[in-house]
Amino acid sequence: MKMETNPPIIGPKEIRFKPEASLDFTREDHRNEMSETLVWVRNRLGKSWPAKIDGKEVWTASELVSLNPSQKTEVVGKVACCGIKEATLAVETCTAFQNKWGSTPVSKRTEALRKAAKIILARRHELCAWIVFEVGKSWREADADVIESIDFCRYYGQQMDELATPLVRDIPGEVNQTIRMAKGLSIIIAPWNFPLAILCGMTAASLAAGCTTIMKPAEQSSVIAAILHGIFLEAGIPPEALAFVPGKGEEIGPFLVSHPEVAIIAFTGSLGVGAKIYEQASKLYPGQIHFKRVLAEMGGKNAIIVDDDADLDEAIRGILASAFGFQGQKCSACSRVIVPHSIHDSFVNRLIEAAKTLTIGPSDNPTFALGPVIDQEAFDRIEETIRKGTNLGGSVLAGAVESHLHNGYFIRPAIFTGLGEAHPILTEEVFGPVLAVQAWKNFPEAIQLANNTPFALTAGLYSRSPARITLTKNCLKAGNIYINRKITGATVDRQPFGGFGFSGMGAKAGGPDYLLQFLIAKTTTENTMRRGFSPETVGA
Repeated sequence: MKMETNPPIIGPKEIRFKPEASLDFTREDHRNEMSETLVWVRNRLGKSWPAKIDGKEVWTASELVSLNPSQKTEVVGKVACCGIKEATLAVETCTAFQNKWGSTPVSKRTEALRKAAKIILARRHELCAWIVFEVGKSWREADADVIESIDFCRYYGQQMDELATPLVRDIPGEVNQTIRMAKGLSIIIAPWNFPLAILCGMTAASLAAGCTTIMKPAEQSSVIAAILHGIFLEAGIPPEALAFVPGKGEEIGPFLVSHPEVAIIAFTGSLGVGAKIYEQASKLYPGQIHFKRVLAEMGGKNAIIVDDDADLDEAIRGILASAFGFQGQKCSACSRVIVPHSIHDSFVNRLIEAAKTLTIGPSDNPTFALGPVIDQEAFDRIEETIRKGTNLGGSVLAGAVESHLHNGYFIRPAIFTGLGEAHPILTEEVFGPVLAVQAWKNFPEAIQLANNTPFALTAGLYSRSPARITLTKNCLKAGNIYINRKITGATVDRQPFGGFGFSGMGAKAGGPDYLLQFLIAKTTTENTMRRGFSPETVGA
């Protein structure tokens, strides 16, 4: 009789990439250093920053004025505002250097990225402070932004080192080799809500691949972008390979996207702008000899489902963090909560009471849980959304502004219930601290409600049921699904980030496929079964 043997025990795969750990602000030394650095940076606010093209400072007649959203009369900095003239110069410089940068040994390119990561790490508290002042992130949120930029530099460097190895598939009498080369000039159009991490990640991937790169940051976060550009150059990126071209998106954006020399557009932002970029990039312009490649991440209308057996304490903590962390100004933020009809009212009451405990005030003060929204335009848009929701749907907790906070763009969280399925708060991205609660009568209906959106970025479930967890994994439509945890805070390598539908196109950031978007493949096949050799000739 054949004896059965137990299958071999297979342990977890070796962890190849180790993300940088967060600062622990419960430690007095970390708190003291952050407080001292905030004072140091505040004393340096208000200076002017040039554009940088071909390593040369470029000053312009007009400037972008960056304001502290916690203290809107405080100028963080003034940054050169580039126009078509400066954008043209940047394209010409980067195009002329493309062949040289693309043929630079991969090891040299990736070593520069690793050095950039070291510089960012060494300046960690300083960069956190700039983020706190320029976009209103809390200490923890700012630190998460900084360490993600470190992770991107290290990860894309590591990935490119691996991709540099040719793929060889030889057979007797034939040699086959596939190599990957830079596609060409990249335009990086970055958002303000992750002012360091997203700009750094897209730029690092482009540079690792050997693409010359033009950094076009969001107007609201151009000071942080200027500092990041300087870090890349300090790390050894040639100035001809990386241009810093701040400016108004509506003025230089269409020019850069449609320029025939531009090969790649990496964009993170709104659906409306992303759709226009996609349309523009699909056209062939005079002198263009390639099809442009568009990488776009464009937001979400993200839902968290709460099961009837969920740990409600854990669920409420995760929902508050997902919906109101950084004032809801994340593409991954939770904007819809879908709860059992049987506990709807009691759950909403608990959620309201928990939300009321979230203190709000200037972001440089760590005692506050929430800070400001980014600027006056965002403030007005969110306030109007809350007003309409209150008039049409009956909010249960409406956002408000306290009198002593009028010098900043502060809006308290708003929670709505009883809205019709077609209500804009349930269908359109708000990008602010606004949350809607819906009720489900059976679990398949909960999945259906969560999927009832053209966006597909993040989603989540709180449940103790293995069957419903499996059903959610299989049926929920989102690029990133989180079970029994918050739906924000993806970590490089562990949770490659990005969605589909109206949420974006292209591979996931911080994942193994992302660099491939900046590369093209070339395969050579040689028949080695020759009949002798031809003689060497001079000049052949």
